[in-house]
Amino acid sequence: MAEMGSKGVTAGKIASNVQKKLTRAQEKVLQKLGKADETKDEQFEQCVQNFNKQLTEGTRLQKDLRTYLASVKAMHEASKKLNECLQEVYEPDWPGRDEANKIAENNDLLWMDYHQKLVDQALLTMDTYLGQFPDIKSRIAKRGRKLVDYDSARHHYESLQTAKKKDEAKIAKPVSLLEKAAPQWCQGKLQAHLVAQTNLLRNQAEEELIKAQKVFEEMNVDLQEELPSLWNSRVGFYVNTFQSIAGLEENFHKEMSKLNQNLNDVLVSLEKQHGSNTFPIKAQPSDNAPAKGNKSPSPPPDGSPAATPEIRVNHEPEPAAAATPGAALPKSPSQPAEASDVTCGTHPAAGAQEPGETAASEAASSSLPAVVVETFSAAVNGTVEGASGAGRLDLPPGFMFKVQAQHDYTATDTDELQLKAGDVVLVIPFQNPEEQDEGWLMGVKESDWNLHKELEKCRGVFPENFTTRVQ
Repeated sequence: MAEMGSKGVTAGKIASNVQKKLTRAQEKVLQKLGKADETKDEQFEQCVQNFNKQLTEGTRLQKDLRTYLASVKAMHEASKKLNECLQEVYEPDWPGRDEANKIAENNDLLWMDYHQKLVDQALLTMDTYLGQFPDIKSRIAKRGRKLVDYDSARHHYESLQTAKKKDEAKIAKPVSLLEKAAPQWCQGKLQAHLVAQTNLLRNQAEEELIKAQKVFEEMNVDLQEELPSLWNSRVGFYVNTFQSIAGLEENFHKEMSKLNQNLNDVLVSLEKQHGSNTFPIKAQPSDNAPAKGNKSPSPPPDGSPAATPEIRVNHEPEPAAAATPGAALPKSPSQPAEASDVTCGTHPAAGAQEPGETAASEAASSSLPAVVVETFSAAVNGTVEGASGAGRLDLPPGFMFKVQAQHDYTATDTDELQLKAGDVVLVIPFQNPEEQDEGWLMGVKESDWNLHKELEKCRGVFPENFTTRVQ
């Protein structure tokens, strides 16, 4: 029995809801056709427009905030990968390895802390703010339905009120066939019954109107108070949200700036300790003892042939006549080079033997590399020539020949020349030939020499394979 009663109540509610929907649909059709007036509240409609605008703005802000958080997370992952790469390339014997690893760990923690604070202080607050809109939106929709019910009840009651005069006329003059066919003594009772029935319908319509009006006004009053208050609250919410985001971002960048400065200091320290170090280059094995240099010139960037100068050293024994002091005869320019002559790279073969060639021959006999022998010989010859041309102010003392830079070269030490492609360099001998490294020349840029005329300020070493001889 209880189940049947429950089912009966449910069926009754369904029938009632269906009837309400039909009545509302009929009322809306009549209102659209202009056969029934609609209750208007312009102030409330303005509040609803503000509500919809506020909801749209809040939804967009929430979406953009989630996008911002996704970007922060992506930057965190990218920064983490970059630090992992640094840890892999940082060799164990390099100074500052532990500091670099610690900075990477702090960097990772700082990104995670920043992301979590954004979630707690911005995203969750945003979700709470938007959480109140669905309920208010459903109440606005329900208030609209109750307004239609109120208009329908009002129109029904008004129609009954209009028919009241017709009911009073029925008492004076019978109009129905039943009334006309009834005996005279029954006509009065029938008329009284119809009037009573009409009054009952009118009373029921009035009760429904009062009830519908009460429900509508209760919802309307609540929303009239809440919607303006919600609209005004948006200013404070936006201020707090963006202040939180700006403050968190400011603190994050301050802390990240400190970590980046610490990492920069570590790398600068590494550069200082390794930038001035020299790396020995092993020469090719030969019958004589190999020479070792302290500097190794870098290859030109385009891989031109100048990067690998040809070095040829003849190790055949010199004639006995040349070994005897004073026995060496001067060579004529047309005479071919002897076996003891040394040629290197693109340098031309030596012509007539000068006093410096004797020193070059002795240096070659001591198993020095060809480039050192030639440079030493050129230095001696240049010194002799410089002595005769010491009065020339347009060239530096000891000037040997000119070269032109074919590639840019960035100096890595204080005693090196910074070269740009096209720079002309005046080559001069080393003050101490033993200091010359294989593949390096001493010189002064022609532009600097013409400007200062001081070797102490302008001269420096540079890799020969970055240049080509022009004079």
